[in-house]
Amino acid sequence: MEWCAAGEEARGGDIQNVASELRRTFISGITRSLEWRKAQLKALLCLLCEREAELCHALALDLGKSAHESMISEIVYLRNSCKLAKKKVKKWATLKKVPIPIVAFPTSAAVVPEPFGVVLVISPWNFPLVLTLDPVIGAISAGNAVVLKPSEVSQSTSKLLAKLIPMYLDTTAIRVVEGGIAESTLLLEQKWDKIFFTGSSRVGRVVMSAAAKHLTPVVLELGGKCPVLVDATADLDVTARRLAFGKWNTGYGQACIAPDYVLAEASVAAQLVAKLKKVLENFYGKDARSSKDHCRVVNRRHLERLRSLLEEESVCTTVVHGGEVDESTLYMAPTILLNPSLDSAVMKEEIFGPILPIVEVDSMDSAVEFVKTRPSPLVVYMFTKCKRHQQNAVGTIQAGSVVFNELALQFMLEGLPFGGVGESGFGCYHGKDSFDAFSHPKAILTRGFLLDVPFRYPPFTEYKKKVVRKVLDYNNIGALLALLGLSRDHKSISNFEADARKKK
Repeated sequence: MEWCAAGEEARGGDIQNVASELRRTFISGITRSLEWRKAQLKALLCLLCEREAELCHALALDLGKSAHESMISEIVYLRNSCKLAKKKVKKWATLKKVPIPIVAFPTSAAVVPEPFGVVLVISPWNFPLVLTLDPVIGAISAGNAVVLKPSEVSQSTSKLLAKLIPMYLDTTAIRVVEGGIAESTLLLEQKWDKIFFTGSSRVGRVVMSAAAKHLTPVVLELGGKCPVLVDATADLDVTARRLAFGKWNTGYGQACIAPDYVLAEASVAAQLVAKLKKVLENFYGKDARSSKDHCRVVNRRHLERLRSLLEEESVCTTVVHGGEVDESTLYMAPTILLNPSLDSAVMKEEIFGPILPIVEVDSMDSAVEFVKTRPSPLVVYMFTKCKRHQQNAVGTIQAGSVVFNELALQFMLEGLPFGGVGESGFGCYHGKDSFDAFSHPKAILTRGFLLDVPFRYPPFTEYKKKVVRKVLDYNNIGALLALLGLSRDHKSISNFEADARKKK
C-alpha cells in the first residue's frame, strides 16, 4: 500500500479507509457466497504455483532459505491447504442439524457457520509465507474480508505479497498493509471482528490489550521454549538425525515449533551429543557456513542477541560444539551446549536460533516434572519407546501438542489442530480448524404455530407444575403427550385438571 507523504496522520487515514472499505464489501454479502470463496482460493493457489520462483527468491533474500527448504516448509504446504479448503468449503459451511430433546417437540434446531466479518491477520518474519497465508486461507474459506499485515523484518516477502495479492485476489475484500510498528499500532486502533496474531508473547500482550478495547476476539499463536525429552530406550541414531533436522533445518532454529532445549537421561546424554556432532558433519560438512542446506540468522540484531546468550559467564564454558559467528554473513554455527546453568538466559528465554542446550536429568519422571514447572510450551517432544513415559507426558504436561519420536511434522498435518495453551497462545488453526477459527457458530431454532398448548403459560396450577416438572426432569413422553392433549385416553390439560378437582 502506498502511504501519503503527510506522515502518520495520513497513514492513519489510509488504514481507516481500508477498514471502512472492506466493511462495506462484507456488508454487501459478496464474501459470503461459496462461489466467491472458491474463486479466491483458486486464485491464491494459482499465485503459489505461477509465482513459485519469485516467492523462493524473496525467502532467500530475507532468510537465506534454499529453494528446496522454501518448497517443503512453506509453498507445498500452502498449496495443499488451498486445495483442501477449496474441496471442503461447501461441507464446512453447510448448516448442520442438531438433535433436540423431546421436551422441545415439535421444534428443529441447527447450527450454521457465519463469518465474523472484517478480520486482521498479523504475521511474523520467520516463516513469512506459510504463517501469513495459511490464516488467510481460513479467513477466506469462512467468508470474511481480510486485512493482512506481513512482518517488516522479512521485507522482500512482504513487498512481494503486497505486489502479488492485488494481482490475483479481490482487492475489495482482501488487502495488504505494509509497514512497521507505527502501521501495526494504527491497525490495532481500528475495530476488527477478529484478530489473528502470530509472534512473540510480548507483542501478543499488546495485541490482546488493543483488542480488548473493542471486545474483539483474538487468536494468539505465540512461542515458548519447546522441550525435547530423551530417555534411555530411544534409538539415538534416529533421534539425533530428527533432532538435528528439526533444530537446524526448520528455519535454523528460528521457529516457534523448533526444539529449544533437550532434557536427556544422564546415561545417554554424552552419546546423544556425539551423535549430533556426527549428524551435523554429515548434513553440512566440517564447516557448516559453506552449506546451502540451511538458512541464516534473520538480521544483525538477532545475531547479537544470540551471541550475548553464549557470552554469559555460566554458559560460555558449556559450549561443546559450534559457537562461531560471522557477522558479515549473519552466520552462527550450529551450537550445542551441555549442562548450562538453569538460571542462565539461554535456559529461561526463548532462543529462536541455532543454539541447542542439552541438560542431563536423572529420569524421565524428573524431566516431566521440570517441564511442568515452566510456562506451558507450544510443543513437547519426547523420544522414547516406553509407553508409560508417553502416557505420563500426555496426561500431566500442559502443552499445545505432544509429539513422540518426531519433530515438527505435526505442523504439516492439516487434520491436527495447531495452537498453544497458556503463555504459548490460545486458539488453533489448520484445515477445518482454520475455517472454525474465523467462523461464528450461529444457533438457529425453528418452530411452527401448531400445538401451542397452555401448560407453558400462566396461571400455573399445581397440576401444571407437577406435570411440567416430570417432563423437564425425566424427559417423560407420557407427560409430554398429556400436555399436548395427545395422551392415550385423549384427555387435554383441562380434562386432567377437572379430574384432579373431582378426586379432591
